Amino acid sequence: MEDLTGIAALRQLLPPPPGAGEKIDWEAAEARWGTRFPRDYMDFMSVYGVGGIGSEEDFHEIGILAPFPTGAYEFSPDDFEDETGNASLAWEEEGPDQDDLDLDPEHILAWGYTNHADILCWMTSDPDPDKWPVLLFARHGSVTCEVVPCGMVEFLRRLFVNELPSYSLDFPPAPRFVHWRKERGLPPLAQ
Repeated sequence: MEDLTGIAALRQLLPPPPGAGEKIDWEAAEARWGTRFPRDYMDFMSVYGVGGIGSEEDFHEIGILAPFPTGAYEFSPDDFEDETGNASLAWEEEGPDQDDLDLDPEHILAWGYTNHADILCWMTSDPDPDKWPVLLFARHGSVTCEVVPCGMVEFLRRLFVNELPSYSLDFPPAPRFVHWRKERGLPPLAQ
């Protein structure tokens, strides 16, 4: 059997629903944030888009953010800006006590959040975005900030199969993704 990696492996665990995906102007996103984005994130956006991951009853275990506002959620952020600000503030208030992690708040960029108020980020200090590790701000664990040495898609895959030794969420055996347009009762964008 073929050992799948990246977005192909994630698709096996989290089948994308029909009509999911976003059309992102990546040049505009790069201009807005002053950086290129990881290939796996761009793949995720084209396959899934902005939305929530969880169970049939609660698909907001994890929220995935966009580089620009989409109007996805009425009471939560749906782009990087708010959560990136929250993560930078958390680092400035709590992170410097962690001597083993040297991090400039300018190198924090949030791509998601959990319903436990955890913030899922990248540590963007490497000039190659495909080498950015996940930076996890856990609000309910003993460690405030942890670097997970993988990209966003691999982080999600590991989370779904319980391969993250220091972090877990209670996911059902078959998590699902709900696109923000579906949640709002809007038709999918024409592909």
